[in-house]
Amino acid sequence: MDIMEWKPFREVSKLRSEMDRLWDDYFGSGRRAFKPETWVPSVDVSETGDKIVVKAEIPGIDSKDIDISLSGDVLTIKGEKKSEREEKEENYHLVERSYGSFARTLRLPVGVEADKIEASYKQGVLTVTCPKKEEVKPKPIEIKAE
Repeated sequence: MDIMEWKPFREVSKLRSEMDRLWDDYFGSGRRAFKPETWVPSVDVSETGDKIVVKAEIPGIDSKDIDISLSGDVLTIKGEKKSEREEKEENYHLVERSYGSFARTLRLPVGVEADKIEASYKQGVLTVTCPKKEEVKPKPIEIKAE
């Protein structure tokens, strides 16, 4: 039986390597998901009997810097949030706000009338209202009693 040198942090180092590999496999190498210049607006998607409503939080952006497109049943919201920092004589102690371009793509749950889509932007919230196509709207069926 050989005597082995005991290295108490060998298992911790091995665990760290495995966790790094797991994160790289999930997010890709470089961990792009955690870069401060990368951000994606949060969205809510709701449905009523005759429309789909998408609300996206996009504060600090002028509405003319936001592009919305529909291709089939895929809605895409793109834009860019420009940095407001000026490098005069200010020393930043903490910078948490995100900047840069973004694109959010959503598959809508039903077909919509592309030419009737409306969008509004108020207090940093973009609201996209998509009327459903006639064939996907629920139709009540009358039951005849005998």
